[in-house]
Parts: sequence; C-alpha cells; structure tokens
Amino acid sequence: MTTRVQALAQRSEQLLPGAPAYDSRFRRLVGREGWQGLCPAIRLRFAKRLQGTAVALYAGEIVETRLSLAGWLLSQACRLIGAPLPLHRDSGVPAVVVVSEDRASGGQRWTRIYHRSRHAPQVINSAKTFAGMTGLEELIGGGIGMALTVQAAGDRLVFCSDHYFLKLGSHHLRIPAMFSPGKTVVTHRDLGGGEFAFDLDVVHPWLGELIHQHAIFRDQ
Repeated sequence: MTTRVQALAQRSEQLLPGAPAYDSRFRRLVGREGWQGLCPAIRLRFAKRLQGTAVALYAGEIVETRLSLAGWLLSQACRLIGAPLPLHRDSGVPAVVVVSEDRASGGQRWTRIYHRSRHAPQVINSAKTFAGMTGLEELIGGGIGMALTVQAAGDRLVFCSDHYFLKLGSHHLRIPAMFSPGKTVVTHRDLGGGEFAFDLDVVHPWLGELIHQHAIFRDQ
C-alpha cells in the first residue's frame, strides 16, 4: 500500500516538472521499523529525491553557538579545508540551508549560509554520499570526510560520526582516533508546524564539548 509520504511525493512530481520524487535511501539506512517510528514530517523531508534542478530550501535562525577555546581553534584551523564548522558565537542571526542532488556521486549537496553580525555570511558546503561501511559518508572539504551512522527515534533523526577519513582519489585513508576531533553528532528534531531544530555537537573524549550549535529552521 502506498504510504502517505509516497503519495505526497508522487503527487508533487505529477504537478511540477523537476519536483522531488520518492527517495528510499534514508529509509534503508535506518531500517523499516525505525523509519515507520519517525514522525511523518521527518519522513517527508528525508524522502525527497531532488531530480534535475530541484532543491529543498529551509530558512531559519542560529539560536545559540558555543565554542570552547579548543573548539574555536579547531574551527579556525578548518578554514584550510573550507571552514565546515561555526567560526563565531553569533546568535539570533538568519540561516538558510539548500539541498540538491549531486549527479556525479549519486548523493546530495548541502549548502548552509549562516549570517554573522559583524562579518560576511559563512557558507558551508558538504556532500553526502550513500556509500562506505556505514552506508553514509559526508565530505566536508579538502578530501576530509566522516562515515556516519543514522538512528531514528520518534521526533528526531540522529547522525553520528563513526570515524573520519582522508579521501585520495578512490582510496579512503582512515584517520586514527587520536588525531580526530572526537564524536560529531547532528540531530534533526521535528518541532511541529513545519519547523525543526538542528543541533550540532562535537565532543572530544578528553577535552569535552568543543562545539555546540542550535538552530531552528522552517520548511519553505
């Protein structure tokens, strides 16, 4: 039987050329039981196959950003690979996320635009590919990437780093844990009414919390 998510996606595809089609990639990652346990709004967001030039757009604001001294130093050092981590502790500033298909890899391109109170907006680019030992990898710049696990829990979808790697051509060189920033956890939590919370946490086993960012976005 066609699910509500499939029906909505298929209907939009019929009405608008290039509109999202149904995407089962995230469903396969969390398993049937986990997927069915998610609230419908999350299933709908992560079941969009963005064909052609179609994009998914989410707008909102950065509510809070915490950076320890070590976290701030890590963020600044990551400028060398494209600044994939928050650079400032700004709060109450606009933010936009744009998701599109990456035809080359068969994955997704994620572009995040974070406004800053005293500087030009920070633009963060990453690419998610449905590959690797965990089934999902995210390249964050300079050939550096994370293998991610995905867990479903009711009103939230949680992405956790399993390990980090350096990609050189078709080869993946696993980065030893002692040289990594620790565990990265990204949580997508539905708030109802078309809104969801985005939380980014980077926690080092010895230094504790390095980075915490909390944002709220709305479906567009």
